[in-house]
Amino acid sequence: MNPIISACAENLHLPLCARQIDLLERYAGLVWQKKETLNLTSVADMREIFTRHICDGLQAAAYIYARTGNTPAQVADAGSGAGYIGITCAVALPGCTVTLVESLQRRCAFLNWAVMMLGLKNVKVANKRLGQGGNFSFDFLTERAMGKLADILPLCAPAVAPGGLFIAYQGEQPDEVPVAMLEKCAVQALPLTPYSLGDGKKRFLAVFKKENK
Repeated sequence: MNPIISACAENLHLPLCARQIDLLERYAGLVWQKKETLNLTSVADMREIFTRHICDGLQAAAYIYARTGNTPAQVADAGSGAGYIGITCAVALPGCTVTLVESLQRRCAFLNWAVMMLGLKNVKVANKRLGQGGNFSFDFLTERAMGKLADILPLCAPAVAPGGLFIAYQGEQPDEVPVAMLEKCAVQALPLTPYSLGDGKKRFLAVFKKENK
């Protein structure tokens, strides 16, 4: 088993079996295979895919798992890119249905190929941009590197079901969201969840709960 992935999951109290860890390692290999032609990542070696991307995805997976256990849920990853967050969540949370929302056709082609190669049955790829059509209603919606929270919250919040959570990845200095925008988007900001990927940098999950209306 991959020691980096297994240690990360163990630290997060996220149960992963040997098959799930093997799937995540295989997924990293697919990214490495296509990284140059599709500009998927700037990492120098496979280890960085595990530490920078898959272990990052496990943060959201663990957050969702802590709130659902094995209960099925509708999960989505906005601006999915190469699927680092979404595919990792799909592997780690096999009872959930995960939608990878990506606007670029070539990235969607990679996502569909990776899903097929990994044999994932709980993943859908949506070639769409949030805020431009699509009647979405997810229990959990993740986002990493789409932009400033003030810009993306109005796009992402409408895709979250009442009572659901929007989980946004943030760096060392999380964005502040004005109260007026929270009210406009009908969300409540929950406490920041700090985490580290072992590189000395502090990161956060900024979580917003959609109001029940």
